[in-house]
Amino acid sequence: MSAGSGGGGFRPAPRPSVVLWDWDNTLVDAWAGIAAAMNAALGTFGLPPWTVHQTRARARLSLREAFPALFGPDWQRARDVFYQVLSAGHLAHVAPMPGAAAALEAAAIWPQGVVSNKNPEYLRAGATHLGWHARFGAIIGAGDAAADKPAAAPILLALSRLGLPAGREVWYAGDTATDMLAARAAGVTAVLVGDAADDGGVAAADPDLQFSDAYSLAERLRMLA
Repeated sequence: MSAGSGGGGFRPAPRPSVVLWDWDNTLVDAWAGIAAAMNAALGTFGLPPWTVHQTRARARLSLREAFPALFGPDWQRARDVFYQVLSAGHLAHVAPMPGAAAALEAAAIWPQGVVSNKNPEYLRAGATHLGWHARFGAIIGAGDAAADKPAAAPILLALSRLGLPAGREVWYAGDTATDMLAARAAGVTAVLVGDAADDGGVAAADPDLQFSDAYSLAERLRMLA
């Protein structure tokens, strides 16, 4: 476990008053289902398939931002194929990331929410499937706010729904550089879970706090609680 910044120093990180979470690869591993849906969309356009690892590495933006660049003017047809395949087997692929349940329990004394670039329908279905829905006072997905991550808008919308202001006492935990950018844009504490290997590593992601996994984050939250 560590708490460093990409610049080699440390940023002040006050005790949290609210904890917001990214979803995929932070709380939940659903990449097998996402990769299957992505490959169905790619195959429709005669494009080569992606491995699960490639899907995880490349899925940084929301669908409404990523698909036009990938599929061109007919991107909505790719979107429809993607969601048709994903909806058929999404919940079968949803499983907690190691330590995620412990981290949510450790943060239970504070308000919690989810901010993701995932379709909100699948976010809420996944949270219900795992029995976590009641933990979250706000679940914000792609399209719920005026812009998706790395913009500040979805984090600020989650805080608005929780009735809380933005500030450094808000922790936003995620696994990518995009998550860290969104946190900084919103003026909250950027908490990296993992090593951001697909984004060039911890230094490139430049978090305020970094934890090797959700178990380490759970340990810190229990100490602070």
